[in-house]
Amino acid sequence: MDNDTTLLFDLDGLAVARVERLEDGTRRVHLITADGQARACPECGVFATRVKGSATTRPRDLPYGESGLEFRWHKRRWWCREPGCPRRSFTEQIPQLPAGARITMRLRGAAGRRIRDAASTVIQAARDLHLSWPTVMDAFRAAAHEVTQAPLPQVKVLGIDETRRGRPRWEQDPATGKWILTRDRWHTGFVDALGTGGLLGQVEGRTVADVLAWLATTPLAWRKSIEYVAIDMSTTYRAAVRTGLPHATVVVDHFHVVQLANRMLSMVRRRTTAAMRGRRGCASDPGWKARRRLLRNREDLTDEQFATMWNALLGEGKIGRRC
Repeated sequence: MDNDTTLLFDLDGLAVARVERLEDGTRRVHLITADGQARACPECGVFATRVKGSATTRPRDLPYGESGLEFRWHKRRWWCREPGCPRRSFTEQIPQLPAGARITMRLRGAAGRRIRDAASTVIQAARDLHLSWPTVMDAFRAAAHEVTQAPLPQVKVLGIDETRRGRPRWEQDPATGKWILTRDRWHTGFVDALGTGGLLGQVEGRTVADVLAWLATTPLAWRKSIEYVAIDMSTTYRAAVRTGLPHATVVVDHFHVVQLANRMLSMVRRRTTAAMRGRRGCASDPGWKARRRLLRNREDLTDEQFATMWNALLGEGKIGRRC
């Protein structure tokens, strides 16, 4: 039974000694150390041979079933036999449960991956895994560090755009009395606009210096592989690209092109209505009725919708009708 239960528990370095059911229905699992490396001194690495005493800890692991499990790790405290070692005694530890750890490393990793990979919030992950908010946030920082420190994927088309986040923060310089911006509400994001790299980086601010500072952290070979840079119609980003990526071709992404075209179309519609009717448009005007269809793609309109809109704009005796 113990061997099968240990296999089911599946935590390297620990073995299940016994399992008991408490009065409230909770199952308590008693664990013992099964890794010989646990008696190596963490300071000098010498294997201890003399037991000083015992200790019992209550580590937490991934949820099991509806009622969950309680764990009791019965481990030993050893004397370090190395005369020159400053560590006189130590308790057993394994890679999954370092000294002083209250949760297993696989539980910590699962908490971080829920936020990084599964788009869960910190609060929701804490509730699901029965952990505190700071513990889950620290786990997410560790999981995110693995991604941020990974090499950047090869990017052919780099996308640069701004994102508004929160409010700006100002602080007064005690020496000069001037107010200094310490937190910018605008952030600049760098994405793989053509491939599957997703978000590559993000910096606070949207100035030329902010863009160049992020590009300076990337390898030179990676920057040379970029052939196109997609931006909005921002002169700031264009100047930064011309300086940091002079070999790349600057293009405007289709979203901002369509947005600008739709904005201009609405301006022309309003200006034409005012010139022909001497007033603003009203609900009975064909141009007003078709205003939403004018902003839709042709492929999103049925033939009947397109014909209705087109015929109304051409006239048929309706173009001059007033409210």
